Amino acid sequence: IRIGCYSAFWGDSTAAAIQLVKHEGKNLDYLVADYLAEITMGILAARRQRRALQSDKKGQDFINEFLTLVLKHILPDISKNGTKVVTNAGGLDPIGCKEAIEALLKSMNIQMKVAAVLGDDVLSSKPEPTLNSFEGVHPFSSISSVEHQLESDRLPDKDEPIVSLNAYLGAHGVAAAFNEGAQIVVTGRVVDSALVVGPLMHEFGWKEGETSNYYDLLASASLAGHIIECGCHTTGGNFTDWFLAANSPYGGYSNMGYPIVEFNKSGTFTVTKPEKTGGLVTPATVSEQILYEILDPALYLLPDVILDMRQVQLSQTGTNRVLVTGAKGLKPTPFLKCSGIFLDGWKISVELVVGGMDAKKKAVAVGEAIVKRVRGMYQQLGFSDFRNVNIEPIGGESLYGPHSRANDTREVVLRLSAHHDNPKALGLVAMEAIPSATCMAPGITGSGNGRPRPVPNLVHFPLLIPKSQVKTQYVVGDGQIKESQWGVWDKEAKYSQPTPVPLIPEVDLSQGPLVKTRLIDVAYGRSGDKGDVCNIGIIAREPKFLPYIKRSITEKVVKEYMQHL
Repeated sequence: IRIGCYSAFWGDSTAAAIQLVKHEGKNLDYLVADYLAEITMGILAARRQRRALQSDKKGQDFINEFLTLVLKHILPDISKNGTKVVTNAGGLDPIGCKEAIEALLKSMNIQMKVAAVLGDDVLSSKPEPTLNSFEGVHPFSSISSVEHQLESDRLPDKDEPIVSLNAYLGAHGVAAAFNEGAQIVVTGRVVDSALVVGPLMHEFGWKEGETSNYYDLLASASLAGHIIECGCHTTGGNFTDWFLAANSPYGGYSNMGYPIVEFNKSGTFTVTKPEKTGGLVTPATVSEQILYEILDPALYLLPDVILDMRQVQLSQTGTNRVLVTGAKGLKPTPFLKCSGIFLDGWKISVELVVGGMDAKKKAVAVGEAIVKRVRGMYQQLGFSDFRNVNIEPIGGESLYGPHSRANDTREVVLRLSAHHDNPKALGLVAMEAIPSATCMAPGITGSGNGRPRPVPNLVHFPLLIPKSQVKTQYVVGDGQIKESQWGVWDKEAKYSQPTPVPLIPEVDLSQGPLVKTRLIDVAYGRSGDKGDVCNIGIIAREPKFLPYIKRSITEKVVKEYMQHL
């Protein structure tokens, strides 16, 4: 079964779907797309709230660009070729998205059956949009599968209004819709890999309690979905050795090939891309994406399975073809992870270009002066102090803090960001930043964007909610809404003690003196973030380097290097 992914987020290239459909034709069984980053649901919900305050008209709470920029251009081809589509473009209104697709099909005189998967919006049936409406919920720990309080993000107070709260649904609803004849399936918030797992469950008929190696198959399918859900992330986009992708044949960056997985009934699969497209598919590009945003590689927690990827093996089997084997699966947890957004005050960012000698020092001095000046005005007007401020001389390696090597740069962008509970107070920051061009340092010019306005500070938080409180529903064509049942979950938390695997060998110091080298010379890397949690994956370029990387990159070293952040 060949599945291609054309979208990693809301805003990915609109040419990607056409590339996959035109290049692959009838060889493409499924086309999938991920539109929903964590903050996207909050943006849609905030937009819905503003509209509700202004009028009683129904708006579009799904990703309409899926229809206008993508679907209408590929419908004739996919209907002819038999390619099915599944996407989370349903956003906050999968039913509305389904109806809009059906109207588009009718206008184009094309016959295809459309389905919607819903149930992720766990606030929709609650009397009030606060955590008071839920029982048995837990914060989400980034370092423990059972001790949920460890290193968890801040949750809103029990009575603090929540803008949105959406559970990451699994693949069963998607599979059920395809089982009933759907050709296009739109969902709300589902775990990204479910867009691939659902079609594979349908195609191969996997059933819990009947299919041999059921959880291993789900784990492998989940890994396949994880590898392609970020589009070009696995075909050379965001790749450590960027120059290889940029200068690759057939246009490099200007014609990046979007990913395809070829999944076999045995559970192994190959990652590839359309021929005569830019980018590259190698064990290095694929392994970087494997480690993207996964936290613990032994316990990648998903709704339908726990993926253990510690013994995954990658093999280059041809040009731009990588075979993936070795994924293992465990029975899932009793919880669903939810993506929540709450409003925590207001924020503003002002940007000014600062040029000339001492540009970095001037930018910092100007930023500090604006903050001091506005604080004085706050005292006069009776405003409280800032919740937080951040001064960044971008271009002066501000992210590197004391490790910066760009202190003598002659051009930076000053970004002054501020957080406050009162948007009127932040308006003073915008007003007082512009006069700095004449009353502060030389070499200042505007950013070209005019005077910025305060915007709501939308804060993401993860939450665990018992599966027993969430119902996955689906509707196919003009049929009735049905419920898709959850599979069995591990009530005893046996997953908290994963099976041991061979340890990384220790460095053999008897082989001679050590020499210092750059990490990038011996490793690939990929980072990803969700809320306040940043996951950094490091991959040895060769197995012989791994013991030295383990010896050097310790918790203590990383903490000390990044303590300024």
